[in-house]
Amino acid sequence: MKKLVIVTHPDLKTSNINKTWINELKKHPNDFEIHSLYDKYPNLNFDIAQEQALLESYDEIIFQFPLHWFSTPYALKKYIDDVFTYGWAFGPEGDKLKGKKIGLAVSTGGIKDSYTPPQGITLKDLLNDVTLSFVYCGCELGYIHIFHGAMYEPQEADVIANSKEYVSAFID
Repeated sequence: MKKLVIVTHPDLKTSNINKTWINELKKHPNDFEIHSLYDKYPNLNFDIAQEQALLESYDEIIFQFPLHWFSTPYALKKYIDDVFTYGWAFGPEGDKLKGKKIGLAVSTGGIKDSYTPPQGITLKDLLNDVTLSFVYCGCELGYIHIFHGAMYEPQEADVIANSKEYVSAFID
């Protein structure tokens, strides 16, 4: 079944990792629908009803983003705040996301050791607020795909290999 990939990278033109991921996803149009929030909503004024209908039409949703200051980009936080409304995503009759499988594809600027104790806080801990939001809405958390070290000019072969791993991990 086709999966929705919601991309929240503020500058895809300059992104090596996220741009490569998207190019790899595009090779599989029967498996992935790419929805870039910054492309569709440059001012981040979301059409709530349209976004809710889009989310309702998929059983599996992947949120793709770079880690920004130890958290999600602003667009993803705003998207969740605006679109995951009371009575729709949670609360009375707020069951529209219940049972949806949520995956994450996250790129980090820092190397893996930066997110491994004792040197750093784990990526799982850093993403706790967003994953708890999904769980609170009745979603099932799935695979988390990661690319570490984006700011250290990774080798093109490593980026391409990682993009293929990303796609294959989410294809049934």
